[in-house]
Order: sequence, then structure tokens, then C-alpha cells
Amino acid sequence: MGKFVPPSEMSLGDQVRIRREKLAQLQQEGLDPFCETRYEVTATSANIKENYDEMEGKTVRLAGRLMSKRGMGKVIFCNLQDSAGQIQLYAKFDEMDEAAFERFKKNDIGDIVGVQGDVFRTQRGEISVRIHEFTLLSKSLLPLPEKFHGLTDLETRYRQRYVDLIVNPEVRRTFEIRSRFISHVRKYLDGKGYMEVETPVLNTISGGATARPFVTHHNTLDIDMYMRIATELHLKRLVVGGLERVYEIGRIFRNEGMDPKHNPEFTTVELYQAYADYNDMMDLFEELLSTAAKEIVGTYQLKWQNEDIDLTPGWPRLTMAEAVKQYLGIDFMTVSTDEEAERLAASVGVELGAEKDHTWGNFLYECFDQKVEKLLVQPTFITMHPVDVSPLAKRSPKDPRLTERFELFICRSEMGNAFSELNDPIDQKARFQKQVEMRQRGDDEAGMMDTDYITALEYGLPPTGGLGIGIDRCVMLLTGQDTIREVILFPTMKPLQD
Repeated sequence: MGKFVPPSEMSLGDQVRIRREKLAQLQQEGLDPFCETRYEVTATSANIKENYDEMEGKTVRLAGRLMSKRGMGKVIFCNLQDSAGQIQLYAKFDEMDEAAFERFKKNDIGDIVGVQGDVFRTQRGEISVRIHEFTLLSKSLLPLPEKFHGLTDLETRYRQRYVDLIVNPEVRRTFEIRSRFISHVRKYLDGKGYMEVETPVLNTISGGATARPFVTHHNTLDIDMYMRIATELHLKRLVVGGLERVYEIGRIFRNEGMDPKHNPEFTTVELYQAYADYNDMMDLFEELLSTAAKEIVGTYQLKWQNEDIDLTPGWPRLTMAEAVKQYLGIDFMTVSTDEEAERLAASVGVELGAEKDHTWGNFLYECFDQKVEKLLVQPTFITMHPVDVSPLAKRSPKDPRLTERFELFICRSEMGNAFSELNDPIDQKARFQKQVEMRQRGDDEAGMMDTDYITALEYGLPPTGGLGIGIDRCVMLLTGQDTIREVILFPTMKPLQD
């Protein structure tokens, strides 16, 4: 008999070969684990640990994945991982059928098993399950990453999220918080009388935001279609139709760059409320996000991107011009011409490319975008954006160059965008036409003319407040993650070459 070689010292090829040989042997013996169809589970690892006094000595059935294995003689200790955590298994040769014990010894780390046994505490005080019977439910043909190094390579973690979830428990917590946040959003909005709806993902026109769309082709209709870059225009059609409070949580697709804050497909919630304005949306957003932090994480005090973030309600509200004045020392409200605005912007090193209109509003926006946004750490509402960059927002009655719009920034990141919705069909058509002209000049992020939406506005859209929130970035904040790929189960990845 050859010398025993622990799996950690074998090559990957040898480990895979041995596991396949074990599977073949089981199949020859009529014990093919892949033929098992169900296993009745009566307890989880957490149930047992949390209710040990009640469950001590009782027989339980639980199932999960073997994560470790110690001992090769008459006693074997294993750690079983299920959806609720891990618990120790104790197998002893004289407390099980002899043949079953021998089969149990041959199990590999990563195998999925069902076990029946009684609950007890070892001499060292560890709550465990003493196995009497076991069933191999699925054979793991590939070994898990080595225990002490784990799965740490980011590319592999994102490509093989299934392995990441198995070996990195903190990853599961991130996605549990994501699920709880989405549930919180639904519960919060439902409680305020909003109705959840679904709108098309495929559209004949790209609109509702400024972004480059993905284009596909519908074979039957023989037309190009666009994957939605926002849900806005369809939701506002519903407000026209009398659904006064609506929202949609859904996937958005934008054919743009990828970085720690951006993935080509991401999740938003958009909501619209008739007879409300952007101030109502600010109040709603602040309450929704602060209550999420308190209920899900347990505190308003969060750590994100190495910054201490305080979500205690009462967040500052600054107009864009006020923010530029506060952080850059230049006041756009004291100038009125495009030429004066250009000189102001140049004084702080901001210039516009030839593809953009050299207007007062664009210079104000670029000063904020290039110089101020990166300085905003604590929750801050930036309001009153220029009309030039807000084609769907209502003009301010105080200054027609500006709109009743806000964005929320936390830790240099935009968390949401909202406005008092433009409901003037004549003004809206003119702004759409401006977007069409920009698109004709080569701006592939500019919007298109949506004549049906104009028709909807002509029937009458009541004064309406609208808000779009980035679900992924909110989850990044709540979990302290610095990249969006950590909060999307399957982020977009370039395929590996064979």
C-alpha cells in the first residue's frame, strides 16, 4: 500500500482523478449520489446552536456541504456548512453501520451530505451532531480552494461566484443585506401607497436618461430595439393614466465604461408621485435610506471608502451654484452670459469640449462635475441643476436657466437623481429636439425624440415628483464595499479565452 498523501499536497489533476474514481466506485456499487432526489431536513446549524438546551439529545436531520475533515481512524470530525452557518459532525465507527462508516471516511471536502444523528456537546464544549446515518447527496468532483488561502483572486471570485459564496462567508452577508434592502424599499413604498409595476426592457426608442444604449434586433418585426437605459418615460405614462403613485425595481442597461462604480447592467428603483415635487422626493429619499441603515445595519454610522459616514437625518441641501461657490470660490449667479460663464470656469481650470454647447448651464455643471463632486463625503443634496443637462426636469419658476432637480451624493458617489417632472409638452418636445441635434452631432449618449411620450403629456401629466435610486450603490454603502462588483452576484466580465 502506498504512502498516504494529503489532498493539499496533491496536484489538482490527481485530486480530480481520485474524486472521479471514488464516484465510479460508488456507481458500480449502486450508490450513485446523483440519483438522490430529495432529503428531508428537520434542523439547521443555526437552529441547533440557538436552541441547544431544547435540542440536546434529540435526533435531527440536516444537510449541507463538508467544509473540513479531521481524523482518519475510528473517529472523524467534519464541519458541515448549510444556509445558516456551520456545525461540527462527529462520526465514530461503533456508532454507525460499519459499511456506512467506511463510506463516510471516503467523503471529500466539498461533498454534499445529509446526516441523521443526535445533538450533543463535545468534551471541549463544541455543539455537534453525532452521526448515526448519512447519505451522500452530491459528489464534488473539483476541490475547494485550499483552506488557509481560500479564494482571493478577484477575477476568479467574480467569475465563479458559486465558489466565492461557498468559501467566503462574508460574501453571503453582503447579498443578504442586498436582499433585505430591496425588501425594505418595497415595504417602505408599499406602505406609502405606491403601486409596483413592470415596464418594457426592450424599446424602439432609447430615452429617459443620457446614456449610450445596447442595441439588439427583433427578427420577427425586423427592427432594431434598445435595451432600456431608464424606466422613467413609461412610468410617467402611467401617471398620465391615473396611477398616481408608481414604482419599478428593475435592471437597467447602459453600454458605457466599467469602473468601481459602474457595471453595464445594474438595478434601480424609480418612483413617481402625482401632486408632489422634488422637495417631497428629497424627504422621501432621506427617510428611505436612513431607515434602511438603522433597520438593516443597526446604526446611522457607516464606514465606506475609508470614510466615516453619518446618515442621521437632516442632510444638507445646496444648490449646484452654492456648492460651486462654497468649494471653488466662484459665483455663477453673478454672471448671465455664456462668455462670462466660460471665463469663470476657465479660472478654475474647467473647459468644455467641442461636442458640448458652450452655455452658462453647461459651464456651471462641468465645474461641479469636474471639481466639486469629488469633495462631497457626507450625505448632501445638490439641487437646481441647469436646464442644459436636465432634459426631463421642470424649469425653476425663479430662474428659467435652472430646473427643480437634485442628486444625492455620499462619499463622492451619486446615489440618486430626482426632479419635479417636466409636464409641459411643448417645452418637452423642444428639449427632445435639442437632444436629437446633439445626437446628430455625434453625441451617442443623447436622447431621441419620443413622439408617443409627447402625446401622453398632451393628455395631461399632473405636477409630479420623480426619483431614481441606484440600488447597487446603496448596497455598497450599507456593506462598506468599494466596488460595484462586490454587490452584484454576477458582474459583467470579459470571457476567458479557451
